[in-house]
Formats: sequence, structure tokens, C-alpha cells
Amino acid sequence: MSEKNEIKTDPHDDTKSKKLERIKLLFVDDEKNFVNVISKRLFKRNIDVFKAYSGSMALQALREAKFDVAVLDLKMEDMDGIEVLKILKKMAPNIAVIMLTGHGSARAAREGIQFGALDYLTKPCDFEELVDKINEAYQSRAQKKQCIKKLNSEGDTICF
Repeated sequence: MSEKNEIKTDPHDDTKSKKLERIKLLFVDDEKNFVNVISKRLFKRNIDVFKAYSGSMALQALREAKFDVAVLDLKMEDMDGIEVLKILKKMAPNIAVIMLTGHGSARAAREGIQFGALDYLTKPCDFEELVDKINEAYQSRAQKKQCIKKLNSEGDTICF
């Protein structure tokens, strides 16, 4: 049996196994109980969660650390989620953002996509679907980073 965070590789390969890189997630929602419960479950799925209970707390966290993915609630007391999204994308243009809406406002979530969010989910969302979206967002971001590296080294690579 292998550890949870390891990938089995070819037995003839010198590396034997490689540690999976943990996803660094910024989880922004003013519903503290929801954030705390989901964060504990996400941690077990190879995701390190920084909890921000307000938009201003999220922006402060982004000044102090780098994140791969953000899950951002649309409706919060101190700042509107779209407003936070716009600032997040200016501060960290490569961060992948998933919007959450608990108010049945799919239209507002689609507006978030216009401002740079990768996707959105309606609360209450299925936990497995949330994990899948986070992993997809992480993979999308990793592919973009790879394309940027190729562009810098080759000068003529085109990535979509």
C-alpha cells in the first residue's frame, strides 16, 4: 500500500513514487460554520485551505501568500463577491476562481465568469462536485503556467 499523497510509478523508475503537490486554496465565505466544515473535508483531499470570512480578509490573505485556486461566495456582508473577484484578478491574474452562490443567483455567478471566474456552483453544492471543480481549476492553472514557461523559453508557442 502507498501513502495517500503518493503516486505509484513504474517499479523500474528511479523515482519510485512522487509526492503530490498540495493545492493552495483561498476559501472566502462569511458563513463560518460552512467554511470550517468544508475546509476540514478538503484538507483530507490534498487541499490546504486558508479560510477568509470576508472579502477584506481574502484580500489581506492574498497580499501575504500565493494561492492556486480561490472559492469565493457571491454574497457577503462587507464586500460583494464580484467586487472581490475584480480585485483578486488584478492582484493575482493567474488565480483560478470558482464562484459560490447561495441565493439562487446564477445570473450573478455568470457575471462573475465575465470578470474572470473559471466556474460557479450553487449552494448547497455537492462536496464531490466542489472537489472536482477545485481540481479542474488547479489543472487549468497549471496548464496555463506551463504555456507561459514555454512562451518565455521558445518565443513562438501558442497556448489556448
